[in-house]
Amino acid sequence: MLAEAGFPNGFDADEYFCDGSYANLGEAVLDNLLAVGIRAKLRPLERAAFFSGYGEKKFKNIIQYASGAFGNAATRIEAFIAKGGTYVYGSYPDIDELFEQQAADLDYKRREATLHKIQQLMYEKAITAPIWQLAFINGFGPRVAESALGLIPSYTYSAPYEDVALKSK
Repeated sequence: MLAEAGFPNGFDADEYFCDGSYANLGEAVLDNLLAVGIRAKLRPLERAAFFSGYGEKKFKNIIQYASGAFGNAATRIEAFIAKGGTYVYGSYPDIDELFEQQAADLDYKRREATLHKIQQLMYEKAITAPIWQLAFINGFGPRVAESALGLIPSYTYSAPYEDVALKSK
C-alpha cells in the first residue's frame, strides 16, 4: 500500500510522542509500523510534560494518547475531535457543525443520533487509529459465583479481588 501511495521504500514519520508510562506500548506500535515501512523514533515524556505539550499543541507527527477521564461521547468529542478542543490539532467543518447542533439539541434521541453520525464520520475519516484495547482481568462466566463487578460503585473492574469466587463443582 505504501508503494501504491508513492513510498516504495516506506517513509520517516519522525517522532512518536507518548506518556512515559505507556512507552512499552509505544515500542510495540513502532515495531508494527516499521514492519510495514514506517520509521519513527519514540519520545516518551513524563506525564505532566506530555499532557502540557499535547494541550499546547507542541507535538507533531504521531501522538499516542489515552483518556481515563469521566464523560460520555459528547465530552470526548469536545476534547479530542471538535474545533477548539483542548487536544484538537485540526478539525473537520462538517463534524464541527454537527457537534454544535447536538450540543444545542434538547431532544435526547436526536442528540444521540447526531452523536452516532459524528462517530461514523470519525471512523470514515480515520481521525484516530485505535492501537490497543484495555483488557483488564475481570471474573465473569459460568463458573463464577461472585464476579465482584459492581461491588465498588462506579468501578468497572472486578474488585475487591478477594470477593471473586468460583462455583463449587
